Amino acid sequence: MGEIEIAFGADVAHTNGSRAGELVDALVRDRAASRLFAHDAGLWGGEAEAEAAIRLGWTDFAPDAELLIPRIEALRDEFAGDGVDRFVLCGMGGSSLAPAVLARWAGVELTMIDSTHPAVVSRALGGDLARTAVIVSSKSGSTIETRSHLATFEQAFREAGIDPASRVVIVTDPGSPLDEESRAAGRRVFTADPEVGGRFSALTAFGLVPSGLAGVDVRRLVDEAQAVRSTLARDDVSNPALQLASAIAAGLPQRFVLLVGEAANARWGLGSWIEQLVAESTGKEGHGVLPIALRLDAPEFSEVPQQAVVVQVSDGAGHPGSPDAAPAVDRGVVVSAPLGAQLLLWETATALLGRLMGIDPFDQPDVEAAKVAARAALAEAGSSTSPAPAAPPTAEILNRLRESVPPGGYLAIQAYVDPQGVIAAALAELRDRLASHLRVPVALGFGPSYLHSVGQLHKGGPALGAFLQIGDTGTPEVPIPDSKGFGVLIAAQARGDREVLAERGRPVIAMTLAAGDRSVIDALLAAL
Repeated sequence: MGEIEIAFGADVAHTNGSRAGELVDALVRDRAASRLFAHDAGLWGGEAEAEAAIRLGWTDFAPDAELLIPRIEALRDEFAGDGVDRFVLCGMGGSSLAPAVLARWAGVELTMIDSTHPAVVSRALGGDLARTAVIVSSKSGSTIETRSHLATFEQAFREAGIDPASRVVIVTDPGSPLDEESRAAGRRVFTADPEVGGRFSALTAFGLVPSGLAGVDVRRLVDEAQAVRSTLARDDVSNPALQLASAIAAGLPQRFVLLVGEAANARWGLGSWIEQLVAESTGKEGHGVLPIALRLDAPEFSEVPQQAVVVQVSDGAGHPGSPDAAPAVDRGVVVSAPLGAQLLLWETATALLGRLMGIDPFDQPDVEAAKVAARAALAEAGSSTSPAPAAPPTAEILNRLRESVPPGGYLAIQAYVDPQGVIAAALAELRDRLASHLRVPVALGFGPSYLHSVGQLHKGGPALGAFLQIGDTGTPEVPIPDSKGFGVLIAAQARGDREVLAERGRPVIAMTLAAGDRSVIDALLAAL
């Protein structure tokens, strides 16, 4: 099924006597890999033991997958017989990132809703509901975005004369509020292993059900992961998970950014999944590793910032010199493996990286703060006199950006806009220009999705970020049954996040644009 190959450039020396080599040796001496796969919750210290004890089920993914896949295939056939061939996934963070990767890998269509922007929801609702099934994926069963999507789609199905229970599929933890409610409502329910955290759930029901229903060959994916499991559980210096974790840890704390690019044979969007897995696992207590998924022509790859390490992922197929060959290694790290092996490798390496960093990779202590602030802002919506922040003059924005990014730090553009709209397209260009101008790594994330990904690191990780938050207003509202509309919700989420960032002493420059109006961004581009 394919092996894992890791190659290191000269800037990430991985030889005897190097810092990375010493860390590999330490992991081997401590039997870290075998203990991880034996569910030894003591690997991360006494304070993390209780949480780790209920978060290691991902290491034994295959038995559950073998029981799950026939159910997925049977339901897919049932839907096909009813003329249902359009699948919409409503999920945030780990509930959406892995299925998105799997769908790109297989070249199948899976409509994603990981946003509360009215334009995104309206576009999904505008599809042909007669041939649509909606997969609602939430580990806790109480995620506000996902619950809002569910209520809205159920109403749309009723208005179209379709029984919602016949078209809604639930993926959640057993015993969650969504599990109990859905069974009572007659919805189809898939429950996942509760001892797997969301960001480690790619090979569980959260990854397999949505992608499998959409037509992904999930059996092949599981087989690819299972084929390398014994290698990753081995206490040996050749273990690629030990090598990858050590190469990343060796550069800390100075080189804390991973610039993640994808080879031509691996354009699956895996970098976005790696962002959540690594950033949310490590970004706490003032520590952290921040992956930034980039195109290979991004300026950071031409002139690598001093705080960054280049990582390229490759399918590993092909022969040297062929179009499918892995990229040549002159710097950083190249990780070559089939997708299933990549998923298990990165999960294993991330858990081991937590041990090397001395942090608990399974908690997310700072995520709730933004949710609390957003709920407060939502409750005030309609009665608050706090206006949306207007765009400052172009020169002021650029001066504040230059002054705000700490030495050795990064800039994050947080876009609460339609990811497929004209402002988003302008922001992609702005990201590149700012990276060249400021000579720092620049991340571009769309809210509220990034809150469930790198948001933990922005608040709890190294205080080395500056934040440019951009929202928009004027998109026709999409109501949420028995609640306020999606436009109100996304505005509250943006406000809640910037308030928490400011409370943590992170510099935030915020502005609200008119929907579809990129003139402010164009002015910035013209000035750079």
